[in-house]
Amino acid sequence: MLQPALRRFLTHPRVVVSLVALVALAVPLGVLTHGRGSHQPRLRMVADPATSTLVRETSAADFATGTAGTAWSAGALRITRPVGVRTVAGVRYELGRWTSGWITPGQAFTELVPSWSASTPAGSWVRVLVRVRGTDGRLSGFKDLGRWSSGDRWFKRRSAGSQADALASVATDTLRAQAGVRLDRFQLRLQLLRRPGHAGPALRSVSAVVSLLPASVSTSQPASSTPVSLPVPGYSQMIHRGQDPEYGGGGEAWCSPTSLAMVLGYYGRLPAPASYAWVKASYADRWVNQVARLTYDYRYAGTGNWPFNTAVGANLLADAFVTRLPDLRTAEAFLRAGIPLVVSIRFSRGQLTGAPISASPGHLVVLAGLTATGDPIVMDPAAASDGTVRRTYDRGQFERAWVAGSGGTAYVLRDASHPLPARPAGVRAW
Repeated sequence: MLQPALRRFLTHPRVVVSLVALVALAVPLGVLTHGRGSHQPRLRMVADPATSTLVRETSAADFATGTAGTAWSAGALRITRPVGVRTVAGVRYELGRWTSGWITPGQAFTELVPSWSASTPAGSWVRVLVRVRGTDGRLSGFKDLGRWSSGDRWFKRRSAGSQADALASVATDTLRAQAGVRLDRFQLRLQLLRRPGHAGPALRSVSAVVSLLPASVSTSQPASSTPVSLPVPGYSQMIHRGQDPEYGGGGEAWCSPTSLAMVLGYYGRLPAPASYAWVKASYADRWVNQVARLTYDYRYAGTGNWPFNTAVGANLLADAFVTRLPDLRTAEAFLRAGIPLVVSIRFSRGQLTGAPISASPGHLVVLAGLTATGDPIVMDPAAASDGTVRRTYDRGQFERAWVAGSGGTAYVLRDASHPLPARPAGVRAW
């Protein structure tokens, strides 16, 4: 249900991950392991409050020399003096650039997905590129993993399509190692673009996840028998079926923006009514249509691009990123901290009792709580109406659909009043 067509569902990997912070430092944060898989969950960008200069815990020099026509100012990377010009779709843009040093996660990996937080005034956008090194020392070329703007009047955000070389390929928002290849380090490059005479983008953060997927999944035990149930509002994607076909047409194509909207509603940070004045007044939950428009990928032709969804969340909340969690026991810490999670599940017929759809090769739902016995309370946007969105699923079935289905992929979105929970020993997922 992430994709407008089954073929896209089956080929588009839902293994994204990231962290957003308030600006300017890349810090490898360790390894999250579960089963036989492991993840380097994020490359965290942090501001140095003393100097506002670009630094890195292990090697400040890596980043002090990475800027070209850009500088960190007022908590963001901005264009200072453009170092080039790029013409896209017949439009001329001035260009600034920042390139990280080589990041070594400390483990081999096979997949990488970036995320970011940025403001893009009219006529500006950001481009995110990544290159990787194989364990044999070979280097890939830079791969384009997203061209993003918050609006769509001046520039239509889009993924860059398929790209491949001997080391890696790209499927929409995910870089994947070629069969038999293992990767051991990566490098990020950010391009900031603006029309001449326009204000440029302000990039507040960038992050990445590298992953090895788990080979097996077992059902976890809850940490507590005290139930938790967060008051997440219920929005159905199905009541939007056929609406706004230029943004995917609602219905089964809108599980990601509908789930994102539910969490934004929980925090009281839905898009302002003026922003969705374009939506027909007769439609219910018109803010969902706006979130679908904000997340729409004009190349992929859908609303399921993970970094595009987290970028929207980052602009409306204090913090938004995608990570991967090993099990529901780890997710429980977020719920008890008052933070619902948007999670990606995949299941076949008969594998998720009580689901409003019989099967899905990829579907987003909101994990909103746990019962006293540890069963997940889920806001499932595939329900036929808003009033039937809230459901309870079997813990083992849901955990398999989530952890085996997507490697435990989750959006984490929070406001300033909800700090992240303490990490359990050995977990580096946030």
